[in-house]
Amino acid sequence: MRRHPVDHRSVGIRGMTRSPDKLSLIVQSGDFDRVHYALVIASAALATGKKVTLFFAMEGTRAIVPGFADVQQEKILARKNLATFEELIVACAEMNANFMVCEMGLCATAIDRTQLRTDISITAGSAVSFLADATSDGAILYV
Repeated sequence: MRRHPVDHRSVGIRGMTRSPDKLSLIVQSGDFDRVHYALVIASAALATGKKVTLFFAMEGTRAIVPGFADVQQEKILARKNLATFEELIVACAEMNANFMVCEMGLCATAIDRTQLRTDISITAGSAVSFLADATSDGAILYV
């Protein structure tokens, strides 16, 4: 069996892999639970000093239209003292997450930019602009 050389630049204390400097999330799913947890991961990364970009594509674009949050799910989360969708998206915005929306996703879902949330700054872009925003020492997650 051939062994591949270890890239020691990515190895931290006791052989543990270092955390990426930036987290770039592709939020393609329109499923409430998936989008909610993408925001959990994004807010955790931001709280620990990482830069974060959330790229909403295809059905995921619905998550940045007012009224996306499932009212019943929000109530259940709040009763359990867990962060709600609304709390997480506002927290991400306050911690300077970069919100991007895929122009192709807007077209595919027939959502006009004027229908998007106005309480957070959202930049329209493409897969190319999302990849240009990513960093070589970062991580890309697909949700």
